[in-house]
Amino acid sequence: MLGVIVNTVAVIIGSSIGLLCKKGIPKKFSDAIMTGIALCTLYIGISGALKGENTIVLIFSMVLGAIVGTALDIDGHLNRLGGVLENRFSRSGEKGGIAQAFVTASLLFCVGAMTIVGSLTAGLTGDNEMLFTKSVLDLISSSMLSVSLGIGVLFSAAFVFVMQGALVLLSGLLEPVLTTAAINEIICSGSLLIIGLGLNMLGITKIKVANYLPAFLFAPVVLWLASFIPGI
Repeated sequence: MLGVIVNTVAVIIGSSIGLLCKKGIPKKFSDAIMTGIALCTLYIGISGALKGENTIVLIFSMVLGAIVGTALDIDGHLNRLGGVLENRFSRSGEKGGIAQAFVTASLLFCVGAMTIVGSLTAGLTGDNEMLFTKSVLDLISSSMLSVSLGIGVLFSAAFVFVMQGALVLLSGLLEPVLTTAAINEIICSGSLLIIGLGLNMLGITKIKVANYLPAFLFAPVVLWLASFIPGI
């Protein structure tokens, strides 16, 4: 869990730096930064999505993930948690920002390829190198993101700890089906969520990205089941 703890602390430090610098940056620059981050998010998502090797596995994983995620209302729970934080910490006339920042940053820091592979590697082998590298990137990203979105980015550190910690702990249970192909399918499904998040950040769509998070767990299982079906 060392890599997870370091990553969590990196988000806290980066967000704090961004918040300290926020007041001295004009809105037009913070808006430009936000657009740049959204475009980079799309690039990261598209790059990761190309790692997928089986479209049928991806489709079933996303469908099953959507069904379970919607039934559990993961997006709603995240937004309600963000709303609680907003009611507690927002100033008068600033409603709407903290919840959005919390959800956006939480997903951005937790559904990328480095999160998935790094957490699984840490859980299976104890090697935290990838999570340490991700921590440096998240330190920079969180500082930039908090300039645009505010204090909600800081609160996303808690979600980073829970999500990555869960992946580390679940890696032992998933080890029997975590082949290289399975990990690629997990990255592919996660990268599709990154693309959806990037489109949301640009204001093009309003996809409930969090409701698709269970696709991570379904991807290796669906791939394993598909191995018993000829031609798939």
